[in-house]
Amino acid sequence: MERCLVDANVSKDGLDFNFMKDYMILNGPQKIAVAVLCTLLGLLSALENLAVLYLILSSHRLRRKPSYLFIGSLAGADFLASVVFTCNFVNFHVFHGVDSKAVFLLKIGSVTMTFTASVGSLLLTAIDRYLCLHHPPTYKALLTQRRALVTLGIMWVLSALVSYLPLMGWTCCPSPCSELFPLIPNNYLLGWLLFITFLFSGIIYTYGHVLWKAHQHVASLAGHQERQVPGMARMRLDVRLAKTLGVVLAVLLICWFPVLALMVYSLATKLSDQIKKVFAFCSMLCLFNSMVNPVIYALRSGEIRSSAHHCLAHWKKYLPGLGPEGKEEVPRSSVTETEVDVKIT
Repeated sequence: MERCLVDANVSKDGLDFNFMKDYMILNGPQKIAVAVLCTLLGLLSALENLAVLYLILSSHRLRRKPSYLFIGSLAGADFLASVVFTCNFVNFHVFHGVDSKAVFLLKIGSVTMTFTASVGSLLLTAIDRYLCLHHPPTYKALLTQRRALVTLGIMWVLSALVSYLPLMGWTCCPSPCSELFPLIPNNYLLGWLLFITFLFSGIIYTYGHVLWKAHQHVASLAGHQERQVPGMARMRLDVRLAKTLGVVLAVLLICWFPVLALMVYSLATKLSDQIKKVFAFCSMLCLFNSMVNPVIYALRSGEIRSSAHHCLAHWKKYLPGLGPEGKEEVPRSSVTETEVDVKIT
């Protein structure tokens, strides 16, 4: 924006509405659509991620495995993102809620932190997949539970530090304000974009390396269909993993690319209200990503499904309407497991 929010625009009761209304660009039907979509996506995402968190934390076996610590971190970040983003987004764009400067910066920093931590958890999960497949003999020694917890702690602290810089004083006075976010300066937005691009580059590079190796294994399997060769089981597992990783990358790019592209575009030119409306609806794709992450990363895991089976069997004593108890599902290796339960010929 051309103008900057000066102290005269801040009152004891809240920010100046005339300044904030430049960002409140939705009309009546669009407000209804945003309220309905955000509520449905946010509620479903919160329930899914809360279920994954419960299944991991309630299982002593899963809590000890670094892979599930990373998946739990992803579920926790996505749960917080679902709640924080939905409440603040609807309050701002639908109800035109205006808070004090500190409260507003706290809210927007919280939204930024949860989504940044979600992407950071995706990167750690990608690194975990890479180590598991490319260094199976030394995987347990390389990635212990303690190292996983320390890495997660560093990632969350770094995400919070980067996200709350505006609350610490890096606002758009005297720097030019962002076209998309009130009080946020363009130079901070550029810095955050560079940081998130670094995280995405790490995810794409790591998964791309695994996909390339799987492609080589596909060619090798095609040439040895009639006989067993050393490493055949490992090759088949890599091919199975590649199919899941292809979905992971596709969903990640579809959900995040429109938002990031519009942020970059806003740094170069002044945006019309129509483009700002497009950005508002594209922002909900990030919420959609938080909703599908549990399906991609957690529900495809045999051990998490086994944990869910044990929970249902336990609850059956209190909820007889669940029906007869089925046979216990044996935890087996899947495309999301850490410890590969495959013998190499």
